[in-house]
Amino acid sequence: MSRPASLTAATAAQAAMELRLTARRGENVLVTIVIPVVVLLFFATVGIVQTGVTDPVDFLLPGALAVAVIATSLVNLGIATAYERNYGVLKRLGGSPLTRGGLLTAKMATVLTVEIAQVVLLVAIAAGVLGWTAGSGASIVTLLASLLLGTAAFAGLGLLMAGALRAEATLALANGLFIAFLLLGGIVIPISHLPEALAVVASWLPAAALADAFRVALGSAGNTDLVRSLAILAVWAVVTIALAVRTFRWE
Repeated sequence: MSRPASLTAATAAQAAMELRLTARRGENVLVTIVIPVVVLLFFATVGIVQTGVTDPVDFLLPGALAVAVIATSLVNLGIATAYERNYGVLKRLGGSPLTRGGLLTAKMATVLTVEIAQVVLLVAIAAGVLGWTAGSGASIVTLLASLLLGTAAFAGLGLLMAGALRAEATLALANGLFIAFLLLGGIVIPISHLPEALAVVASWLPAAALADAFRVALGSAGNTDLVRSLAILAVWAVVTIALAVRTFRWE
């Protein structure tokens, strides 16, 4: 009889399977790849939104990156995990050598892999099609820190919904939040253009913090407070992940 696979090998195998499943779901490709690209190209070329910067792509590329993270970490991960729980997939995985921690690690690794591909694609489109160039203060370290914190915040929110709500409720709520973050997160419309009450609320949302952090990372942020943006993301990450751990039901 062969020995059980190590935790590392089991986690890597699960991550590879998660990637294959993600690629096979047409709706996942639409949400995670097509929508961020459409947001970037459409709003950067039609000129219907006044972004307050000379070149709209400087404002919209970080917003499109935020959309990609939200779509992958919140919508895709949350809905897929909810239906896996609903269909008993997670319960069956519990009988394998893969631990719960290993399963979550595999899912997070899959999310980050997809997001890195999204970042490369969106930056390539912005540079090749829209003539974008990074600002003088661009920082790959800030970009990676923003990506990791943003992923943690939105993945925590997605897993919180997936582990506590019915699959149908998670589907509806995740899509509703996606639209809300798109409109109120400073992604295609500057927060300063919103009514004052909405602007105050929007400034504390993780979507706005992530978009602003990406703008700093790409050198197009102006006087944005990076520390505040990263702190907001960190708080959202800690709170949502802690709540997800406490409330997640595996079956």
